[in-house]
Amino acid sequence: MSLSLDIRVSSRLWRNLPGARALARRAVAAAVAQSAVRLAEGAEMSLTLSDDAELRALNARWRGLDKPTNVLSFPAAPPERLSEAPIVGDVIVAYETMAREAEEEGKPLVDHFRHLVVHGALHLFGYDHESEAEAEAMEALERRILASLGVADPYAAEAPAA
Repeated sequence: MSLSLDIRVSSRLWRNLPGARALARRAVAAAVAQSAVRLAEGAEMSLTLSDDAELRALNARWRGLDKPTNVLSFPAAPPERLSEAPIVGDVIVAYETMAREAEEEGKPLVDHFRHLVVHGALHLFGYDHESEAEAEAMEALERRILASLGVADPYAAEAPAA
């Protein structure tokens, strides 16, 4: 992978997911390989394994939502400039929200973690889910990437919108 991934662990809660760094590296490599993204040689991305308190603060500051969330992405360059950008951006994952969602949805924690890392990386690569068409395209790509990692379709159990 030509993308350099810097992983920082800022919460001890991540001790509950041994091997998280290796899982993240494989998930990001799969996202790069399976997406249409063209990155600058040696481009860098950071991943922070954090907690609800940090994501709540970031979510409040940058999105005006005073609540924790599972993953946040901060692109460093617009999608059309990624092929020349030395920095792709930052992804931050909150352990508590991720673990709660995995339990509520009956998904293995490891699989939900990989999904959130892929989802966050795709946001850095310019994918989004603001419109129904964007959401369908992004989810289809997530399914392909996750299948390549042996992860079941994360959207299979969702009820259709009414």
